[in-house]
Parts: sequence; structure tokens; C-alpha cells
Amino acid sequence: MKQGYSQFERWRTISILVVFCTAAVSLWGQGSGGGAGSSQAPRAQLLTLSGLPQGGSSVQAQQNAVSGSSSNNTVNSTIQVQGAYQGSVRAEIEGSAALPLTLDEAIRLGLRYNLGGVASGASLQQLRGQRLAALAELLPNIYATISETGAKTDLQTQGLSTGTFGGNIPLPVTVGPYHYNSAQANLSEQLSLTGLHNLRAAAASGEAGKLNLRDARELIILAVGGSYLRVLATQALVASQQAQVNYADVSYKQAAAQNRAGTKATIDANRSLVELQTQQQRLSSQQADLMKQKMTLARLIGLPPGRELRIDQTLPSAPPPPTDLAAEIVYGLDHRADLRAADRQVKAAEESLHASHAEYLPSLGVNGYYGLQGVDPSKGVGVFQASASVNIPIFNFGRTRADVEQANAALTQRKAEYENQKDVVETDVRTAAIDLQVAVQQVGVAESNRELSLSTLKQSQDRFAAGVTTSVEVVQSQESLASAETDYINALYSLNLAKISLARATGQAETSIPSLLKGQ
Repeated sequence: MKQGYSQFERWRTISILVVFCTAAVSLWGQGSGGGAGSSQAPRAQLLTLSGLPQGGSSVQAQQNAVSGSSSNNTVNSTIQVQGAYQGSVRAEIEGSAALPLTLDEAIRLGLRYNLGGVASGASLQQLRGQRLAALAELLPNIYATISETGAKTDLQTQGLSTGTFGGNIPLPVTVGPYHYNSAQANLSEQLSLTGLHNLRAAAASGEAGKLNLRDARELIILAVGGSYLRVLATQALVASQQAQVNYADVSYKQAAAQNRAGTKATIDANRSLVELQTQQQRLSSQQADLMKQKMTLARLIGLPPGRELRIDQTLPSAPPPPTDLAAEIVYGLDHRADLRAADRQVKAAEESLHASHAEYLPSLGVNGYYGLQGVDPSKGVGVFQASASVNIPIFNFGRTRADVEQANAALTQRKAEYENQKDVVETDVRTAAIDLQVAVQQVGVAESNRELSLSTLKQSQDRFAAGVTTSVEVVQSQESLASAETDYINALYSLNLAKISLARATGQAETSIPSLLKGQ
């Protein structure tokens, strides 16, 4: 009986030693695999040098002087659309009949389907993702694990020599096989000033992204508005050219009738016919240009290039109210979204520089878990571990200095871009104001010249019918009227394009351009 008890005690002691050795091995393994050696010092999220939107997309209204022009219209106004703003995604519009399109509806479609707006929205979404990533670096990482472990351990490989315990109890060479179950909740957290400044930089970049999206909407409105006005101007040119064809047809029929009657030479009839055919060629060219202009507008707003558009509006001729240039400049500096975005890009670069400097400072780490462990999952024992550490950078001077230099370079570049953008805004406002002033003068002169040319043509036709003059005078009068009509329409286009250009320059495109043609 005593010998049996001694045998039982022996095996119980061996079991305790096995458990002890297993725990020691486990703790030693945890100590060697964790701690400061596995932590990584926080790193500043470096920004690109430039904070300006990339891709080469732009929209610009231009008014250029025309030298050597024989007409009174000495300026050429154009709307230039480049990059993503030229395209769109397909709009969901049913039917195939001619689509009535107002300026307000065209702008609404452009804001929704233009590719420039889609690209700016995707860029903003990406910036929001970067902000969430920076925020996640500051929030604790909490997760649960459920595991079942089976193992057999060689004690010698763990640094424990075989032998005896107390001279009588032999130590085993291996421990196991053994197994246990574990279910636990884990937490890890790392706090640093670098992470905080990274979050602030990402937030400032996100604000800049919102402002860039707003600026993209302004550019879309400028592009759609300018293209819509170009369609209106081309429609007016087609209507004017049709009137020129009618004038030439009347003159030709009159000359042909007089030639048959023997009161006019054949050369007069031929000259009138040449003029009629010339005007018909111009009409065909204008009609083709109108179809192209409509296709360009359709591509801006998401419509199929072959979709027929019905546009019933006309170019307004009312002069704008007087403008205070100084007040317009101040308003533009306060409200232009691209300038405000450049300011937020400077803020982001400043926070990135602070994040780089903060790499020199210690960071705080917290790790821990709580759970149940045991051979039987239903009878597990509560276990936990918690640790806090302060990570002090010692030999990362080179890496940190490199980050500081790169962040400083980005800040310098973005400050320069902001200062330049202020001059860009002021230049845009001044240029648009000059274009508007010139366009107002052009409209006045062109309107007067058109009335005089029409009166001259009627007198020439009367003189020709009375036999006082030849068809040369009539043809010259017709050409003069055609030129005057073209000048007047182009002047109206320049006037309205200058209006929307000034609205864009001061950051008011979205509030003022859609109502430009209302009330007609």
C-alpha cells in the first residue's frame, strides 16, 4: 500500500513538473517573440510635392484680338475644354426623339454625368479613405480569437537539459502531446503625436478634396454654359445665313428677269447667281458646324453624340450692370474654391511636417487580452495579460531626417502654389472684366452696323431695280450685311461668354450661370 502511494506521488510530481516546464517554455517563447522588438515606430505619411489637381484637365474662356479684320468685330471669343471635362458617362434618358434642352437642364446633366466631376468625386472618395486609414491608426485594434492547440515539445531544443529532479525523479525528454482550447478578446493600441498629425493632415487633404470638387463643378458649369452659348450663336448664324440666301435669291431672280427683258446684261445675272450660290455654300457650312457644336455639347452632358437636341432659347442682348472691379477681386479671393483648396493643401503639408518631427518623440503602446483556456472548452479558466510600453527612438535619426526634408519640400512647394493661385484669381477677374467691357462696346457697334447694312442693301436693290446701278453694288451690300450679321451674333456670344467667365472668376458660377437665360 505504501509502495503504491509512493508510485502515485511520483507520477503526480512528474505531472506537475511537466506543466511547469510547459508554462516556462510558453512564457519564454512569448517573451522572446513580443515586446519592444516587435513594435514598429510610427511613420509620417508623406505628401506629394504639389497639391494642385493632376491630369491636365481645364476649362477656360478666352477673348483674343483679331488683326486685319475688315469687319467691326475685332475679337474672337472661344471656350476651351480640355482633359476629362471633354467627356462624360452615358446619361439615363429614355427615348430617341429630339430632346428639348434648356441651359438649366444642360447644366444639371453636366454636373451629374461629366467625366471631370466623376473624376473629382472619385479623388475625394480616395482622400476620405486615407483619412479613415489615419484615424484607424489612432483607434484601438480589438479582435477575438478562438483556437485549439495541440503540441509536443522537445525540452532540449528549448534549452532545458534532461536529468533527474531531486536525484530520484527523472525529467522527461519531451513534453506532450498535449492540447488545450482558447477563446479570448485581444486589444492593441499605439499612440503617438505622429499618428495625430497624420490624421490632421489627412483631414486637411480631405477638405481640399471637397473644395476641388466644388471647383470642378464650377468648371463644368463654365464648360457646359460656354458650349450651350456656342450652340445658340451657331443657330443664330444659321438663321442669319438663311436670310442672306433669301436676299441673294431675290436679287438673282430680279437680275434674271431683267436680263430676259433685255434691260440688264447677262453679267449682272451671272454675278447675282454666283452670290446666291456662295451664300448657299455658307449656309451648308454653318449647318454642319451647328451639328458638330451640338455633338460637343452632348458629350459634355452625357448624351449620345447622335441624339438630336432642340434648343429654343436665344442669346440675351441685355448689357450687364456696372461692376466694381475691386469688390469683384475681393469676392473672388474669398470665394474661389480652388484658392481655398490650395490653402487647405498648405495646412496638410504643415501637419505632415509636424508628423515628421514627431518621429523623434517616444510613442506609447498598449497590448492585452482576456479569455478562457483549458482542455475542455466548457470548463475553461479565465486568463488575461496586459502590458504597456513606451517606445523611445534611439537610432532612427537618418530615416526621420529624410522624412522631415521631404515634408519640408512639400510645404515649400504648396506655399508657393497658394501664393501663385491668389494672383491667378485676381488675373482671372481682371481679364473677365476687360472681356466684358470690350464685348459691351462690340455689341453696340455691331448692332448699329447691322442696321446700316440692312438699310444699304434695300437701297441698292431699289437702285438696281430702277436701273441706276449694276449688280456689283447689290452684291457688295449683301456681303456687307452678311458680315454685319455675323459680327453682331459673335458680339452677343462674346458678351454672354464674358458674363459667365466673370461669374467663374469670382466663384459664383453655380449660383448665377444657370439663370442666365431665364425670363426669355
